[in-house]
Amino acid sequence: MILYGIISNFIQCGHIIDGSSDPMLDDSVSEEDGSFEELTEGTPYLQPEVELFTLNQYIQSGHAVYAEALWDHVTMEEQELAFKAGDVIRVLDVQEQDWWWGAVGDRKAWFPSSFVRGYIRQCRKHPGMFTDAQLKTIFSNIEDIYRFQRKFLKDLEKKYNPENPHLSEIGSCFLQQEDGFSIYSEYCNTHPVACAELQRLMKQGRYKHFFEACRLLQQMIDISIAGFLLTPVQKICKYPLQLGELLKYTPKDHSDYAGVCAAHKAMKNVASLINERKRRLESIDTIAHWQVAILHWAGEDVLTRSSELIHSGELTRIVRPGKTQQRSYFLFDHQLVFCKKDVLRRDLLHYRGRMDTDLLEPIDLPDGRHAELGLLKNAFLLRHAENLNVLCVLCCKKSQDKQRWLQAFARERRRVQEDQEMGIEITEAQRKQAVQNARKTKQGNMKKMNYSDHPVPPHHQPLHPLHQRHVTVPTNIPQQQVFSLAEPKKKPSHLLYSLARSALFRK
Repeated sequence: MILYGIISNFIQCGHIIDGSSDPMLDDSVSEEDGSFEELTEGTPYLQPEVELFTLNQYIQSGHAVYAEALWDHVTMEEQELAFKAGDVIRVLDVQEQDWWWGAVGDRKAWFPSSFVRGYIRQCRKHPGMFTDAQLKTIFSNIEDIYRFQRKFLKDLEKKYNPENPHLSEIGSCFLQQEDGFSIYSEYCNTHPVACAELQRLMKQGRYKHFFEACRLLQQMIDISIAGFLLTPVQKICKYPLQLGELLKYTPKDHSDYAGVCAAHKAMKNVASLINERKRRLESIDTIAHWQVAILHWAGEDVLTRSSELIHSGELTRIVRPGKTQQRSYFLFDHQLVFCKKDVLRRDLLHYRGRMDTDLLEPIDLPDGRHAELGLLKNAFLLRHAENLNVLCVLCCKKSQDKQRWLQAFARERRRVQEDQEMGIEITEAQRKQAVQNARKTKQGNMKKMNYSDHPVPPHHQPLHPLHQRHVTVPTNIPQQQVFSLAEPKKKPSHLLYSLARSALFRK
């Protein structure tokens, strides 16, 4: 019974087409297409975007049209067709827009056409309320997920043995569709943005009433649209757990034990990949905000090649014996960026350069005196991986810091290799969006904060303070702030404070 319950959970995860074995039932037609020629190419399933004229033309030509019920329709009227979610309804007449004539089994009656539609269909019918960009933000690729899930569940049902559930062999279904589950990644990544947009719209009464009307029209359970949009995120997380439970109760001599074991591992990898992609998107936002705060940036953006900060810290660069440079180094995947701290504002960084880590090789240097560099301690060098030319020699404050840096370089190489194996890739649109958001945030902060708060100095500063005889202060700072910057207050000595206090009472 436990095994039967676990397998049934997979069958109940989505809309299963019950009792349909027609080999012509496929998903070859996109929901966005609705021409007569495409409908006649094979699929008898009703696509949500097909116009009534096209449907009538298709039905009158002698072809059968099927619609899949998305929700239960309970009725006491003889002229209305009752069905459950997942039932296949043969559409016989679509002369009316709201009520169609159809059949389930041998019974023919009217049924509401809206019961084979959902939120997104109703939203598209109101372009005055929803733009295409808003629909993409809120619903993302949920229609692609629906098409994939329907195909996956049909394959799953074929492997399910309803008479003897314990003899079912479903492991192969997950293995065959492993790559297809990657479409959940886009949806999971954009879900927080969808929630934010939805929350913004729900503050307006007309949107709140609209979504509630959609729910009531479809006779859906009392859950908000945000709850329904969370379902794909929850579903992809449940598969590894359900397969783990199934594996737990599957005997090792079962014919599908190896298949379930492989499926469990595959779905864990899918979930890990989705989580990593989501974490990487959050990482590029952080990197974009970091870069816009760097002064005098030159060259391409960090995000052009990198998507994660591996390690960072202060290092001393040995230029020659007796000549050193203190720099802040940031190790990303594929590149090492180094900056210089501002002389007056130590929290500001000036860009100084970068190195391609794909061509770097770190070499540990023993403590002691070296012929060309003099006495070194806690040092390592970076050389070209191909021609072995030394590019720079860096020193750390502590030996533990040197070990962390050497480990970080090794970790960076592993990360690059893992990204290639897992197919981790940030799209150009996602990179541009991250940079755009960071620049907007920077501009907003500069408007809200005064000089003493914001981390960016005035725009016009043609000469570095070190090259001036006197350090100048921008004229846009209030006079009292200029004084505080030029001459910080000093705490008076105890003796002078006592004399001044006693003088007040001499009168």
